[in-house]
Amino acid sequence: MSEATGPVRLRVAPSPTGDPHVGTAYMSLFNLAFVRQQGGQFVLRVEDTDRARYRDDSEQQLYDTLSWLGLHWDEGPDKGGPFAPYRQSERLETYKPYVERLLADGHAYYCWCSTERLQEMREAQQAAKQPTGYDRLCYGKTREERAQLPGFSETPVVRMLIPDDAPLTFTDVIRGEVNAPRPDDQVILKADGFPTYHLAVVVDDYEMGITHVVRGEEWISSTPKHVLLYTWLGLPLPKFAHMPLLRNANKSKISKRKNPAARLTWFQEQGYLPEALRNFLALLGYSMPGGEEVFSFDDMVEHFDWKRVNTVGPVFDLDKLDWLNGHYIRSLSEDDLTDRLVARLQFDGLLGDEPRERDHEVVRAATPLVQTRMVRLNEAAGMIGFLLVDDHDLVVEDDALASLKDDAPAVLDAAVTALQPLADWSTAQIEASLRAALVDGLGIKPKFAFGPLRVAVTGRRVSPPLFESMEILGHASTLTRLMALRSRLG
Repeated sequence: MSEATGPVRLRVAPSPTGDPHVGTAYMSLFNLAFVRQQGGQFVLRVEDTDRARYRDDSEQQLYDTLSWLGLHWDEGPDKGGPFAPYRQSERLETYKPYVERLLADGHAYYCWCSTERLQEMREAQQAAKQPTGYDRLCYGKTREERAQLPGFSETPVVRMLIPDDAPLTFTDVIRGEVNAPRPDDQVILKADGFPTYHLAVVVDDYEMGITHVVRGEEWISSTPKHVLLYTWLGLPLPKFAHMPLLRNANKSKISKRKNPAARLTWFQEQGYLPEALRNFLALLGYSMPGGEEVFSFDDMVEHFDWKRVNTVGPVFDLDKLDWLNGHYIRSLSEDDLTDRLVARLQFDGLLGDEPRERDHEVVRAATPLVQTRMVRLNEAAGMIGFLLVDDHDLVVEDDALASLKDDAPAVLDAAVTALQPLADWSTAQIEASLRAALVDGLGIKPKFAFGPLRVAVTGRRVSPPLFESMEILGHASTLTRLMALRSRLG
């Protein structure tokens, strides 16, 4: 059988059945890298035929998260294209002629078995330790003949008729020759009139001119079914590439039910940069020719080669992602990081939809203080939130209060006395005045002298550099907070 030819066209085809899975981004990344290298087209197709699990908001979440990640498609439900529509639920009439042809050619048949009858059949097979699969009770029977037997359902499904000599070997772009298990008589049209994945994916990939089908290795066992459908329908075969599955530390498949990191939205919530996540996902299944661990999407495109895809299931190591994210944060310009921190603080509710000019100035001034200390953007609220809240709204954390020694009131009194007359409110002068008053004047070691000040100003035991923070906070607010803690201590 001939293969699909012409400019490369690849697709990702998620189901809108919940929060987008990180695996969708993983597959999109590799699809897109190859497409951009080859000058082809990347298609986003929504496979929404599973109506029982369909969720209204999932499709928009998919658009939003892939766009945030910088994985932009050329054709899709939101953009249109020459092969629209790109939602399977809007293509139901497309599949009917293919089903009718398979029935007419004897490659498919109607099945009237009820759900209860199929469940009993599977349980009996399992009890007898036999392979599970449809027993072809309906094959070769008319509706009237089948109605005379138990377990009859009024509305039939359509099943493939898998021949005994079905080809079970196919060529994979990544893995070479692959052997798959023999399939059973797969349902290709459900009782509700919707096609199953197996029929729809073949028809849609053909109709949309898809040249390379890139998907997870869990679909290897289904590929013989798809090859049969291509063969029976006389359609050119695409090239298949089965990526290794993302796995948890215990080697199990990463799942949204068991691991929050399986949700693509989780990475936004946790404050990861899209460029760091792209790099991380690439590293999970790919190695650069020079062994680099930090590389851009453009670098990946330039050097992309399917032979460099690692077929061993990669372990999802969040420590590695944190390291990468910290690297990318430190690599940003101060202006870029400031903009991202403002957006993050808006997300966390510390800034309104339209932040005040002073808020921007405060975040910009604080950015150099935290850039080398941050791992994720969601740390911004804890690190610099104290600079953005009104003085009377500052929350002093319990562990910070508990860290104060008996000399804290005296330290605060001396600090207020030293700072009140200070005309030059600069980091250097603030530090000089406080060292003179507390270290030299009270004879307290710096480690202990500045602790109560940090608690008073930031509400925390650990914060960005204290004197720089005081300069940003301003003379009046600094004194207000020092006196507020002093009053609280009695």
